[in-house]
Amino acid sequence: MDPSKTAVVLIEYQNDFTTENGALHGAVKETMEATNMLANTRDVVDAARAAGVTVVHAPIQFAAGYNEINSTPYGILKGVVDTNAFVKGSWGAEIVDDVKPETADIILEGKRGLDAFASTNLDFILRSKGITSIALGGFLTNCCVESTMRSAYERGYEVVTLTDCVAATSIEEHDNAIKFDYPMFSKPMTAAEFSATLTGSTTAEDTSRGY
Repeated sequence: MDPSKTAVVLIEYQNDFTTENGALHGAVKETMEATNMLANTRDVVDAARAAGVTVVHAPIQFAAGYNEINSTPYGILKGVVDTNAFVKGSWGAEIVDDVKPETADIILEGKRGLDAFASTNLDFILRSKGITSIALGGFLTNCCVESTMRSAYERGYEVVTLTDCVAATSIEEHDNAIKFDYPMFSKPMTAAEFSATLTGSTTAEDTSRGY
């Protein structure tokens, strides 16, 4: 992969997910530990920065009271509201120190839903920088990461999903998304496999599938 045309997009690496006492940490803790996703992501970010890859952070944040969304949310967003998660300015909404943004990183603003493209200027930023390939990690495997993957695929990007840099609310949901959904809309890779493509030490295999 050409580092100058590649971005790593880190979705919702925020304390409410990643850290003990975070509002939703208990829901993802088991999968996080099974995949070692924080350490793997840290390795990817280090390799990306060293290679000159653009690093984009995509946090989700809401004003207190959640007035940006439906007054009677349901599904996944109701879970956010019910646990008072990702409130702008709170510790829980902060990006975890493990992947703390650096000066050259880009921090998206305006993410209020699942797809990182939908309510942000992510597409504009990537195209302005000549980015044609993106690698995705974060939360949840089968929700925001998957939604962003599908949207990026539809927009014509080469999409890599970092299979050991994601986590879900259960091992079953996590494994199902990686086995059945990711290969249809991306090229699934481990953190080590992706990092190796940035240095040219290996060529990325096409791990996607059709029908």
